[in-house]
Amino acid sequence: MANRTYYEALKWASLFVQKEQLDESAASYLLQALSHLDQTHLLINYRKPIPAALDQRYIEAINQYVAGTPPQYIIGTAPFYGEQFVVNKNVLIPRQETEELVEWILTANPQLTLSVLDVGTGSGAIGVTLKKQRPNWQVTLSDLSGAALKVAQENANRLNASVVTVQGDLLTPVAGSQFDLIVSNPPYISHGEEAEMDADVLASEPKIALFADHDGLAIYERLADQLKQGVVKTKQVFLEIGFQQGSTVKRIFKTRFPSASVTVRQDMAGHDRMVRITFN
Repeated sequence: MANRTYYEALKWASLFVQKEQLDESAASYLLQALSHLDQTHLLINYRKPIPAALDQRYIEAINQYVAGTPPQYIIGTAPFYGEQFVVNKNVLIPRQETEELVEWILTANPQLTLSVLDVGTGSGAIGVTLKKQRPNWQVTLSDLSGAALKVAQENANRLNASVVTVQGDLLTPVAGSQFDLIVSNPPYISHGEEAEMDADVLASEPKIALFADHDGLAIYERLADQLKQGVVKTKQVFLEIGFQQGSTVKRIFKTRFPSASVTVRQDMAGHDRMVRITFN
């Protein structure tokens, strides 16, 4: 019996995913990633038989997706700022909004040399990307999770980005240091929002990187407190925030640093998503 074609495999997967009321685009995404074919070349190969080994792997991948595993974890990589980053269950999958945060940092800081700390780096997407875009910047990645730091270091190695990694809670592992810029995409989801989240995110992505106490604000408060205590000195801080947290995060920093300039910036969807704190 002849192998089914790429088209037949994709049609089967699309119908299966659709029946489960999941995102149908995942079927095409997984086939392209597993076959190493872009959309154009997949179309060119539509009527050709799909290799048996690839077909079997594709069936397994679709079943994994239907069972609740995000496509990026199935493939083992996720796109971010034009690069592919290794991801697994120890780190969050990089989101498009975070690319906008990186773009803001780069636009606002055209300096050739800068010292940067990426707090709660996860996969290293922010810090490694900044190093790739500004090779002369000195970038340090920190995370509480040793497993996450291992992924971040792997991504730095794969992308030829020379960074320093340190393990510990927020600013503690670099206490006494001074950085020109600190950036963080911390856990900011309230535990009360858990019931509204996608089941695959809850099942697959690390909760330590998703949720924070005090309505999702705890990490911002602790970070602001540590800066107030002088644990680390810096000139500016960039943060990713939840879309309803702009005014509250601004208040957290203005309360502790009345003379600081705090700017809330919206993402392309028009939601408050980023904050910049500049210390005078």
